[in-house]
Amino acid sequence: MGSVTGDCFVKVAYEEPWVDPSGMPHPGRVRILPLNSAYCFPEWHPHDRKRLIRFKLKYRFWGTTQEGTRQVFTYTELLTEERIEEYVNDELIDARENPLGEIPIVHISNLPIASSPWGMPDIQDVTPLNRQYNETATDIADIVNYHAAPVTVVIGARASNLEKGTHQTWSVPNKDARVENLLFDPRGIEQAIKLLEVLKSAMHEMTGVPKTALGEEQAISNTSGVALAIQYQPLMNRFHLKSTQYGEGFAEVNRLALRTLFMKEPETLTWNDTWDPPLRDDSLPMLDPMDPVSYENTVHFQPPLPVDKLILLNEIQVKMALGLESKRGALQELGEEFPDEKLQELFKELLDDAEQQAALEFLKAQVASLIVNMTGMVSPEGPQPMPPPPQNGGGNGKSNGGGSNGGGVKSAGGPQVNTAPTAKIASAPGLDLKDNADVQKMFQRIVTLAHGTKIPQRRVPEEDES
Repeated sequence: MGSVTGDCFVKVAYEEPWVDPSGMPHPGRVRILPLNSAYCFPEWHPHDRKRLIRFKLKYRFWGTTQEGTRQVFTYTELLTEERIEEYVNDELIDARENPLGEIPIVHISNLPIASSPWGMPDIQDVTPLNRQYNETATDIADIVNYHAAPVTVVIGARASNLEKGTHQTWSVPNKDARVENLLFDPRGIEQAIKLLEVLKSAMHEMTGVPKTALGEEQAISNTSGVALAIQYQPLMNRFHLKSTQYGEGFAEVNRLALRTLFMKEPETLTWNDTWDPPLRDDSLPMLDPMDPVSYENTVHFQPPLPVDKLILLNEIQVKMALGLESKRGALQELGEEFPDEKLQELFKELLDDAEQQAALEFLKAQVASLIVNMTGMVSPEGPQPMPPPPQNGGGNGKSNGGGSNGGGVKSAGGPQVNTAPTAKIASAPGLDLKDNADVQKMFQRIVTLAHGTKIPQRRVPEEDES
């Protein structure tokens, strides 16, 4: 709409919860409604062209009267910072206070005009050229249609007795009579086609859109992104200009949407771990609706030119090797919309791989232990048994208990006890793995992966069983 009319109007409203005739409830939601510029009548502050003091939305629509006849009605909505009024055929149907305290309308000018709040459309300069192009193309089509069914000229005979068509035979008594069609002179249409090319080139120059951007055939080449940016420089200039204009407007739309949401659904101010992204260290678990920082947002536009992913990955890899880029920044540069969730997904995958590898090593250790118990041989490729714990008595090699183990001592439970005491699990500083619930759950998952879960079986007795 902005490219055609020069101005774009967006209304932010809230749709209350409702129940359809089938009984299905529909939750409330924030609506972002683009408006037709022809129906919008804004009134600006005399000293601030960015501030709306009054807005009127007026349009016609078809409706049914009480008598059942179809009629055209006129709808009018007046919005100010204090009140909102709605009229149908100049009759007031609803009047209420404005809960936001500001007009929920965002105006975006397509191309800025100096000393004017209005914008300029993209097609303003190209409209006369487009009209002339269409008229010339129509003239060429008329010429082609005219000579597709040419006029037949009969000289020296009467055409009243001659029937034109296929499988027809003409008999003319005058031997000097001639019958011929009007010849087509291609010189006129060649000049018209050249005029079309000139008009089309002028339209491309006026709009800043290169011919190659609209699908014109060109040689295949591995042109770099910088070369493409130079080749499409007029289009890139227009992209940066529109990104500035529409970026500010979209940010204002997001701000109004957040204000409306926080006012209608205050529970959204609190962080919810069910559907909200992970809470970072610099994030707050609850927002303040009176703090303007709570409504700050940034609009990002994807680059319009294609990017070679391999070259971009090589650049990111070099930056990360030099310590100039983080994983989160690399994901953002690659176009990841939610880098925090992606990092959490990668960590979860690494954790699952570690648990599966631990379960596999657990099974291998049990198999090796079974082989040792049955054969007394230790496989050099399998896991090796742990060395015995150090015994009291130092290195003098003498036994204090008289056992056969040189330098060994009796077990604390008596000579008949040959089990080693339970070893304490090594832990990181400040972390007790034995008391950590998450680590205990991890151990349970590893054992479950190694041995599986035993699901109780239920057997239905057959009739022939006694």
